[in-house]
Amino acid sequence: MPLTETRLRALKKKTKSYKVADQRGLYIEVTPAGSKLWRFRYRIGKVEKKLAIGSYPEISLKEARDVTFEARQAVASGRDPAFEKRKQKIREEFLSAQTFETVAREYIEQMMVQNGRAEATIVKANYFLDQLAPAIGNRPIHEIEPFEVLAPLKRLEATGKHETAKKCRSFAGRVFRYGVATTRCKSDPTSMLKGALITPKATHYAAILEPKELGGLLRAIDDYTGYMVTKFALQIAPHVFVRPGELRHAEWREVDLVDGVWKIPAGKMKARRAHAVPLSKQVISYLTDLAEMLGHEGYVFPSARTSKRPMSENTLNAAFRRMGYSKDEVTAHGLRATASTFLNESGLWNPDAIERALAHGDSNAVRGIYHRGKHWDERVRMAQWWSDYLDELRSGGKVIEAKFARG
Repeated sequence: MPLTETRLRALKKKTKSYKVADQRGLYIEVTPAGSKLWRFRYRIGKVEKKLAIGSYPEISLKEARDVTFEARQAVASGRDPAFEKRKQKIREEFLSAQTFETVAREYIEQMMVQNGRAEATIVKANYFLDQLAPAIGNRPIHEIEPFEVLAPLKRLEATGKHETAKKCRSFAGRVFRYGVATTRCKSDPTSMLKGALITPKATHYAAILEPKELGGLLRAIDDYTGYMVTKFALQIAPHVFVRPGELRHAEWREVDLVDGVWKIPAGKMKARRAHAVPLSKQVISYLTDLAEMLGHEGYVFPSARTSKRPMSENTLNAAFRRMGYSKDEVTAHGLRATASTFLNESGLWNPDAIERALAHGDSNAVRGIYHRGKHWDERVRMAQWWSDYLDELRSGGKVIEAKFARG
C-alpha cells in the first residue's frame, strides 16, 4: 500500500530500525532516534543496491518519488545511481576546495616557475593575485561569476590604477583558462568583462631620439664609476636591441663568442619564442673582457650580492639616474625604441629585418634556424653597422642623415 503524508507523519520510532515500503523500490526507514530516511532499492545485474535519497520531511513524499523515478531511468539505461551520487559528491568536495587562490598559485608554479619565466614576471603575477585575493581568493573557482571579478577591478580603477586593473583582468583570465584545462571550472568569466574597464592611455618608455644626445649618453656610460658589471651591461645594452629582462638574464652558455651569436631560449623571451642576436665586434669585445673578469659560467650580468642571481630589475635604470638622467629622459627599455627609430630612419635596412632584430614576430628561431633564418644575413650586417654608428656618435663624429624627418 503506497505511503501518504498522513501515514508518514504517524510513523513512530521503535527500539530498532524498521522499514515501510512505498512503491517501485522506494521505502522509508525509521531509526531508533526517530529519523525518517528515504531509500530506493534496486538491482544492478544480480547485485542489490540502495540509494540514500534524504530524510523526511526535508524531502517530501513527492520529491522522493521524483528522485526514484530518475534513478529507475538511470538503472534502465545501465547506470548505477548510487555510484553516480558518490562520484558527484566527491567532485563537489574536490571543487569546493579548488579556490581561485589555490588554482592561481598552482598556475604560477606550474606555468611560470617551472617553465622558467623571468623572476619579474612571477613577481608581477603574485602581485596581481594579491589584488584579487581579498575579493575572490577563497571562492571555489567554478562558482565565481563575472560581477565578482569586476568588483575588485573597479576598486583599482577608482584609485586611478587603470593599467593594473587591465593586467589583473588578464591574469585572472589566464587562471580561469588554466582551471578549465584542468577541469576545475567550465568557463572564463573574465571574457565577459572586455569593454567594462577604462582603456589605459598608452605610455611610452623614455628614449633618446637625437644623435647628439645619444652620443652624450654613450660617453656618460663610459664614464660610469659604479659596479663594473653594471657598466658592461650599460655599454652592451644599446647595441643588442633586447629587452632589459632578456639582457640581465643572459647566461654564458647561450653566448657563442666565436660565431658571434647569442641564442636566447624561448622561456626567456616575452613572446615565448627562441631568438638569436647577432653580436657585433664591439659587443664581442665587451663580452670577452667581461668573461676574463668573471669567467664563462653562470649569468653574464650577475648580481653584485651573489653570482647565482642576475642583476636586479632596476639596476640599469638606477644607473641612469645616478648618471643624472631622469626617467623622462632615458630608460633601459627605451634603448630599443632608440635603435628602432635610428635604424628605420637610416633607410638602409629592410623594416622586416629591424622587426626581427627586435624579436617582433620572429618565428624562424622556433625551428632552431639561427643562422639561415629569413633576414639573418642582413641582421648581421645591420648589427655591425649599428655598433659602428654608435662608436661614431660616442666620438662626436658625423651623424646619419635621416630618411624621414621626425615631427
